[in-house]
Amino acid sequence: MTNRDPWFSRRSFLQFSSAAAAFHLLNEPRLAAAARRPAPAGAVMIDSNENPLGPSQAAREAMSAIIPQGGRYMDGLTDELIRTFAWQEGLNPDWVHVFPGSTPPLHFSVIAFTGPQRSYVTADPGFEAGMQAASLVQARVVKVPLTPSYTHDVKAMIVAAPDAGLFYVCTPNNPTGTLTPHADVEYLVERKPKDAIVLVDEAYIHFSQAPSTLDLVKAGKDVIVLRTFSKAYGMAGLRCGLAIARPDLLEKLMAAAGWNFMPITAMVAATASLKDASLVSERRRINAGIRQETFDWLDRNRYSYIRSESNCFLLQANRPGKEVIDAMAEQKVCIGRVWPCMPTHVRITVGTRDEMMQFQSAWQRVMKNATAFSLEPGRPVGERRNAFLLS
Repeated sequence: MTNRDPWFSRRSFLQFSSAAAAFHLLNEPRLAAAARRPAPAGAVMIDSNENPLGPSQAAREAMSAIIPQGGRYMDGLTDELIRTFAWQEGLNPDWVHVFPGSTPPLHFSVIAFTGPQRSYVTADPGFEAGMQAASLVQARVVKVPLTPSYTHDVKAMIVAAPDAGLFYVCTPNNPTGTLTPHADVEYLVERKPKDAIVLVDEAYIHFSQAPSTLDLVKAGKDVIVLRTFSKAYGMAGLRCGLAIARPDLLEKLMAAAGWNFMPITAMVAATASLKDASLVSERRRINAGIRQETFDWLDRNRYSYIRSESNCFLLQANRPGKEVIDAMAEQKVCIGRVWPCMPTHVRITVGTRDEMMQFQSAWQRVMKNATAFSLEPGRPVGERRNAFLLS
């Protein structure tokens, strides 16, 4: 390749530079690792919103079968994944693009649609990756508190940023696991500033019964929807995700992303997962059952938490969360990080039944200094607060 090659233009170089920079930005595993000490041997890992069930049997068989072809690029596997997803969702394949997870298209969307004159608007607390991407392009970051029921406050988001380039809505939200109603997302889409884009992150949608916002994409709205195979499908380490939007929006997103190639194992595993008709409902059932058992235990022991529709939830520790994270690590249970706006809450990922039993035992030991209890009136349903006197 020479500099005379039109493919190797200054624009292409800048695109690849942006992509390289974005891939060094925050994602869930980086954030989780930064919040914990080195994990003790044999520790329970419920800090990264991973699915402990791993890939489905069909996905594992598909990966095993493709390994002998690992010396080939096999671009057609990406096309098959796109066609499968598009057919299932009633979309034109041109409206779907594949990425290594859903965090890269989040980064690239921020780079494409925000800048010094166009703000990035997100919930607080919310997934942090987009905020660092915004800093890369010198965009103002506008953090809007969640409502008292822990939904995105879409009206406040609109008021807070008349210069918005991108509104980020994660539903179910990370870290609260709470849903923002479809009607609220519609309100945001219809009343947002002109030319602003609404990015809906549906990484955790399969853990809930909530309707998707793909209907807004199909209607041609200024909406990008992100999906991932990292959560319900159990493929976090394989890296596969999707961005779904009008082709003109995807074109702008890809101008920031440059070229990316997907591992063939991720492609066949994702396609096999989509073709497994019972996989999502079964994973949802398993997660919901263990999550409810955990909530029942928390209720019996009068611990405060925010009720979730996802595979994670926020738990009130009533002391600095970092202290609790370190204390739990000493008990060989690694729990999630702290958000600055809620410094005494820690995020808990729903693990296996055995892992959550170990979590409960460790939490009891760490909280053993609790000597008093009070219940504050007027709190939203699903959150009860304790008042601990710590020795």
